[in-house]
Parts: sequence; structure tokens; C-alpha cells
Amino acid sequence: MNLSKLLLPRWCSFFLGFVLFVSFTFAEDKPLPVAADRPQTSPEPSSDMAVEELVAKARESVVVVTFSGRDGKQLGIGSGFVVDEQGLIATNRHVIGDARPISVQFANGRKYEVEEVRATDHKLDLAVLKINAENLPALPVRYNGEILDGETVIALGNPLGLKHSVVKGVVSGQREVEGRNMIQLAIPIEQGNSGGPVLNLRGEVIGLVTLKSLASSNLGFAVPASDLKLLMDKPNPIPMSRWLTIGRLDESKWKELFGATWRQRSGQILVEGSGKGFGGRALLLSTKDVPKPPFELAVQVKQDQADGAAGLVFASDGNFEHYGFYPSAGRIRLSKFNGPDVLTWQVLEEIDTPLLQDDWNSLKVRVQEEGLVCYLNGKQIIKMPRVRIAPGSVGLAKFRNTSARFKNFQLGQEIPTTEPDDQARQTVFDLIEQSTGEEIPTSELVEKLLPHSQFTTTLLEQKAIELEQEAARIRQLARDIHQQRVLSSLNEHLREDQPDLFTAALHLAWLDNEELDINAYEQELDRLAENLLGRFNESSTDPEKFATLNTFLFEELGFHGSRTNYYHRSNSYLNEVLDDREGLPITLAVLYQSLGKRIGLNIEGVGLPGHFVARFVPEEGEPQLVDPFERGKLLSRNDAELIVLAYSGHPLEESNLTAQTTPEILSRMLRNLLSIAQEKQDEERMLRYMHVLITLNPESVHDRWTRALLAYRSDQLELALADLDWLDEQSPPSFNPRAVSQLRQAIHQKQSRLKKITDSDIEKMM
Repeated sequence: MNLSKLLLPRWCSFFLGFVLFVSFTFAEDKPLPVAADRPQTSPEPSSDMAVEELVAKARESVVVVTFSGRDGKQLGIGSGFVVDEQGLIATNRHVIGDARPISVQFANGRKYEVEEVRATDHKLDLAVLKINAENLPALPVRYNGEILDGETVIALGNPLGLKHSVVKGVVSGQREVEGRNMIQLAIPIEQGNSGGPVLNLRGEVIGLVTLKSLASSNLGFAVPASDLKLLMDKPNPIPMSRWLTIGRLDESKWKELFGATWRQRSGQILVEGSGKGFGGRALLLSTKDVPKPPFELAVQVKQDQADGAAGLVFASDGNFEHYGFYPSAGRIRLSKFNGPDVLTWQVLEEIDTPLLQDDWNSLKVRVQEEGLVCYLNGKQIIKMPRVRIAPGSVGLAKFRNTSARFKNFQLGQEIPTTEPDDQARQTVFDLIEQSTGEEIPTSELVEKLLPHSQFTTTLLEQKAIELEQEAARIRQLARDIHQQRVLSSLNEHLREDQPDLFTAALHLAWLDNEELDINAYEQELDRLAENLLGRFNESSTDPEKFATLNTFLFEELGFHGSRTNYYHRSNSYLNEVLDDREGLPITLAVLYQSLGKRIGLNIEGVGLPGHFVARFVPEEGEPQLVDPFERGKLLSRNDAELIVLAYSGHPLEESNLTAQTTPEILSRMLRNLLSIAQEKQDEERMLRYMHVLITLNPESVHDRWTRALLAYRSDQLELALADLDWLDEQSPPSFNPRAVSQLRQAIHQKQSRLKKITDSDIEKMM
């Protein structure tokens, strides 16, 4: 929804449109235009080929892509094809996993280990691999040109492990899927097809097989080959020595058993794929010393499938014998595994008890000298007093094809419950009940619930299950509490003598993702800094450190500016920039500046109009502008003048080169997010960002006015009136008081309408 279409006087709507235009458009960071240095299309074959001829020729270029576990056994399989004769292989990003050795095998049996991941893009699900080979048979790629609905196509790949298979079909449409432009194919797609080429009858690659349709077994989707050009033109190479560290679990803390893919992200442990143990079982055992009984272990788990099974294991012998306590197909189960097969599996207890669907479930086991007790979401559900548990390792387990996430794994003599006690639970529910008739204003209710913020989300979800009619309001309340929690934390951090920019910027991501673990990302940045510091000695100069930082960040780790879907929110979330190694100019500059600070370099953020850059200021010598978006490109003053001229149409001014403060940088990041939310008509996010902007810029007249309009639109009328009161009190000379008066009148009219609706509903119930 465009805010300029609110039911307000025309001149007032125009004023809002102007404010939003100024606030959003000029604040955006934008990619520099670049000239293409690669031809738009590969040389075209002269005519259509017979299918048999096409397949025979193309098979020489199609490869089987596999990645293996640390034990050398194959964990995943997909497809790919030669895109450049100098050893470049194109495939899907999801085919190559994370932190795993990758190999490719040709139809003639030749096998190569991948020596470099030349380019990746998470959003497009594309990757380009480099092998040590030359004069390979590359397939011609149609980087542009029309793709016709009904056009006959051939897909080559390795479905279900059947290597170098061929299937014929047609293009049945082109549509957006999960925010990406995709080619819809009337072709059966199976596991192993991913990354394989889709060829037209001229033998040109027009797409890469990516997704299987859930609606039909004979329908799939492919990434257009035009998207591949972006990776070919602007690679972000990562050597395998560095690739093997992405998302990798610390081997000193965890031991994997029976396969599956275990990795870490956002402070959580993720698992997917089928394990090799009975029932698709896979284990991840902690290397921590297990105390003598009594002791407790706990974890929170969220499963992506309703019939999934994942949870805790204990008393493991490091092989097939262990206990398991886990949700399974909507029930909770305590099992004993005495060996590798179904004959050695014993279900000790299985209880049909409410689980939080699509949410975190808390599991805890207390192992006593004799007996054990199991808890689900803070409530005791299983007690076995006459069982003696043998000593052994503890950890995590998953079964079947479950994809699951774990967080807050703990082991100790006694683990404090993270669930609310009866008093806290009753307090929260009583406040909810009291607020049903608007007896407590939302702002006051948030303040009263804030002391219980660590419990509130779970309790509100439980309440939503019981009272679906109130679910929308309750969930909104939970978001308000989280928002207030983030704002309080950010304010506290900014009041410190030297607030850390990296931590402050992570708060913006935390605002949209309440499961974000800020501490985990602080530790990750510190780890990168420790790696760099280990390369220096006492005689290392600032310029030497600066050069090493650029090599490490952009050449070794492959950080780069986002090539596609530039305005995706992920590019503004610093944690995802660190995870995916791509982002906006400003987020890459924040990371660059923060890492530089941790190794003793003075690096500033410089907010050029439309394109954020950084500046290295050595103790001796001249400062140097640098563009982290362009992989550390050094900029002259003339370069900066051209950038400013390109985006603003005005010459460079000295004020454009002023170092940005932490609040200024955060505000610019927020305005990027605000622009994205406006484009998607997401008023809830817009209002959320306005709260933070006003926290950073409390005297901004335009921000107060914009928030008042958004609050009016979302029926947060008390908030809207509070902002209008502020405008009346400040009486800014640049603002027309008539606008405030007219919006205030509109709010009072809406309040009257809402009251009439409420009274009418009460009469109907009587």
C-alpha cells in the first residue's frame, strides 16, 4: 500500500509522498553501474539438432557433482555442466552443501576434486566451481534471448543417483517462485537433477534445474541461464581451504555419527539429510565431560516437518547404543537403542501431549543415580524411578528425513528452567484478559509484560492456540514486546562510552529476527580478527595490516557486493552478510570498519550520496578511500567525484566525505530497510523501523510525522496522537500546523467508529 493514498486531504497526501520520497529514495545505497565485459550470448548453433545428436554431444559436458562427509563417504549428489573450457562447472548452490569437499565426475569416468568455489549466490541458488582441467567441452549458454512457452527442452542430470539421465519436456511457463524468476518445466524432477542443464533444441543452456514441484510429479522449475552471467562476470572465488570452514561445527566440541549434514548458523545447530543409522538416525555427540549423576541436559528444538523426529540423546557408547528423548510425529518419545537395527530398538514411553507446532519445544532430561525424569516445555511428562543409566556421551539426534534446528544445548548438574513458573504464567494471562476490552493501553501493557519477555512469546502462542479469534492481536503484542526489548538493548549499548558499531548494527537484524544470537556473531567477528592478528608481528605497519585485511576479506573469504536482488532485506542484516559473504555497500563497509578496528586500524564510514564507502586513516600518511562493495577497490578523489555525480547530479562537496557517526550509519541502514518495506507494502515493518529511527533521531520532524501517519493507518491511535502532541509542542517552523490538525481530526473520527463497532458487538452478544 502506498501511504500517499491514505484517506487524508490531497495536499496532505502530497506532503507525505514528498517526505517518503526524500527519506527513502536518496538514502538508498545502490550498486555502481558496470559495463558488461562478456558477450550477451554464446555463439548460436545454426539450427535445431535431433534429440539424439543433442544428447550425445551434451553428455560430454554434464557432470555428477557430489560432496562428502569428513569420513569420506558421499553425503549429497547433484548435477552440473561445463560452462567454460578452462575448468569452470555451473551447478546449484544447494548441491554443494557447506564446508564439504566437492568432486565432479564426467560421463567418461574422469573425476576431479574441486579446488575453488569460483562464485556463489544464495538467493539465485547458483554456484560456479573450478577444477584443474583445460580444454573441456563447454556447453553454449543463452545468457539472453526470449524463452518461449511451449518450447521443447531437454534436461540432463542424475535423478535419484541414476547418473547421466535424460528427459524431454516443454517450457510450461515463467513465473516468480519464492521471490525469484523461474522457468516452469513440464518435466519430472527428482533428487539429483538439481544443477543439471536445461537445453533447447539448438543445444543451448537456457536454465539450470532447481526445484521439484510439490503439486505435481511432472512439474519442476529452473533458474534462467541469464542469472548465471552475473556470477561469471563478477566472481567471488573462495579456495577450498576456506570453503571447508563455512558453517562448520567445532570438532573439539562435537562428534558426528552416521552422516546427515550438521552445520551452524545464527548461533543455532542445523541438520538435514538422512543419516545412515537405523530409521535415518544421525547423532551429534558433545565432547563435554558428562558429570556423575545427578545431572541434567537440555535443548530447544524446532522441526520443519510435522512428522519429524529430533531431540536429545544420552548414555551413548559412541556408536549404536544410547537413549533418546525427542518429539516424533506430533508425540513425545523416550527410546532405548541397543544396536543398529529395529530389533534392538525399544520404545520405553510414548505420550500424546501438546507440542508447539512450527515453534521451539524445550526438552530436558534429569539423570539421577537411579531413575530419570523428562520434561517438555517446563512440565514433567515422564518419570522412570527404577532404571540405572550407564555412563556415556550426550548430544543431539535426528531421524528419517527430518530437517531440524537446535539452540541452547546445555549440560550440567542442574539447569535452570527457561519456562515461566505458574506465577509468571498467570500474570501474563491475567494481563491479556484485562486488555481484551482495552482496559489497559497497548503501550502500558508492553511495559508490564517486559519483565517476562523471555517467556512471553511461548505463552502468547499457547494462548493463540486456545483462542484463535485473538491470535492476531496476541502475536502483535509479542512483536511489540520484542521490539521494546531490542530498543532498550540498543539504547543501553549506545549509551556506552565507546559503543561498538558491529553490535549496534546487529540490533537492526535482531529487530526482524528475534532468534538472532548477537553474541554468536560477535564471537565470529572476533575469530576472524584473531586469524588476522596471528599474521602480524610487532613491526607490522598500518599499510601492511590494511593490505592483509583486504586480501583476507575479499580474496580469501570472498566477500563481495550483492549482484542480484540487490534490495533484498538479507543484504541489510549484518549477520546474513557475514553468513553469505555478500551485502550492500553500507553493510559491507560496517563489517570492514568493525574488523579493521579489532586489528588496530582506524577505518571510517563515509556516506557518499547513493553509495557508502570506507576510509582507511593510517597513523602516518594520507587517508585512502576504499569500496568494500567492489571487493576492496581503492578509490581516488576523482573516483569519489564520479560516484557522487552519478547518483546526485551534483559535484562532490567536502561534507560528503565526513566520517559518519554510529547513529548516522544505523539511520542509513534503517532507511534502506524502510524503502524495501514500503515497496512490499509492509506497513508493520515500516512502523517498526520508524520506532528505531526516532530513537536515533528524536528531533526529526519528518520521522515523527511519518510515524503518526503509519500509526493512524495501523489503528495504533494513541501512538499517532502522541506524535501529533510532540509536533504541536515543538511547533517546527517548516511544518504546517494545519496538517497536524487534520490528522488529529481523522484520528478522533476513527476512534468514534471503532467504539461504535465495539458497542454494536456487545449488543449482539446480549
